[in-house]
Amino acid sequence: MASREARKPRILIAGGGVAGLVLALAAKRRGFEVRVFEKDLSAVRGEGQYRGPIILHGNALAVLAAIDPDVARQVLAAACVTGDRLNGLADGITGDWFIKIDLLTPARKKGLPLTRSICRMTLQDILLKAIGSDTVYNRSKVVDFREHQNKVTVILGDGREYEGDVLVGADGIWSKVRAKLFGWQDAQYSNYTCYSGSVDYVPSYISTVGYRVFVGFNQYFVACDIGCGKMQWYGFHKEPPGSADPPTGKRKRLLELYEGWCSEVVALISRTSESMILRRDLYDRDMIYTWGRGRITLVGDAAHAMQPALGQSGCMAIEDCYQLVLELEKAYVKCDCHDKHADEIALAIARYERKRILRVGIVHAVTRMAARMSSTYRPYLDFGPGCLSFLTNLRIPNPAIYGAQFVVGHIIMPIVMTWMLNGHGVW
Repeated sequence: MASREARKPRILIAGGGVAGLVLALAAKRRGFEVRVFEKDLSAVRGEGQYRGPIILHGNALAVLAAIDPDVARQVLAAACVTGDRLNGLADGITGDWFIKIDLLTPARKKGLPLTRSICRMTLQDILLKAIGSDTVYNRSKVVDFREHQNKVTVILGDGREYEGDVLVGADGIWSKVRAKLFGWQDAQYSNYTCYSGSVDYVPSYISTVGYRVFVGFNQYFVACDIGCGKMQWYGFHKEPPGSADPPTGKRKRLLELYEGWCSEVVALISRTSESMILRRDLYDRDMIYTWGRGRITLVGDAAHAMQPALGQSGCMAIEDCYQLVLELEKAYVKCDCHDKHADEIALAIARYERKRILRVGIVHAVTRMAARMSSTYRPYLDFGPGCLSFLTNLRIPNPAIYGAQFVVGHIIMPIVMTWMLNGHGVW
């Protein structure tokens, strides 16, 4: 019997956030049939208010350009460039720089776009328009799936079922696909809650500073220019999960938590209206080294949820999507009949995971290290009240703590950040 011409696999995607939409775009541009299932498209678009803008470093922007140059141009035009200014870590009390991270030089050397920040809603709107409304199924939450020899079936919350050749879980840290694959496992609380706010404010330093992480002990604060005369900030504070704010409100509590911090931090909090301050507890997951089986795999936070310490979580998701589509396309090229299709798909997914896990694992580990360093910054000995209290005013460095922070911040972090931005190990 003559072999039938192989068709490209139909890819079913659980989740319509940034990862799911980028994957759908990459797959459609290479001729795959795609269906994206999202429980609430309005919530996905609106999560920009909840989670704030997304940082896109040169590695992710280069991947978007490889996927769809027109979409990449739209993203570059809509985003705010931060990579051509000072970025890094500063002492929360004095405001003095502790670490300056050079984002400009590695980008120029590799010919990569400069780091930018962009509103999630804007990014998702660009992706949705490029994909087409017929590809994304709204009010369609994937709650289960069934595996077959030559296909996979997704089951939605309302009982509808759809068949495809590949299922990709892009449904975030609380992924239903991941839970079905590996059993339910609780996410790991970071020990920090995060307040976020957006404010119409242009500080005096805006022309020279892109983003700054103000570090302290058991709390830190991030400020980022997002363009259009707005600043986005995040206040991280160590406390048990599920804690409640006092009746006086979030802003008053934040001003108390950051009392005595530098004027840049206090000004951002003070100028933000109560209604624009949101709060969520931060979770991540330990790194796992198998993301799927057979025709099913994970991308983005569903595979490797990480804290927002380095702005690489979304970037890693975008890299995942491109690598997966490249491997699936190789499977299509190798197939000359339907019977071989199943084996090649499974091999393609295995190659995708193998090529991504080392790079993602390093970024995951460094992100945790960066978050820990940002909230354990104690550059000076605290002698407390008493006869030695004058030494605190002299601000004498604590050699042990400061030495470790110096090595991590000034040697390890710049090297790893340059490695991440250059995209080493990507496809």
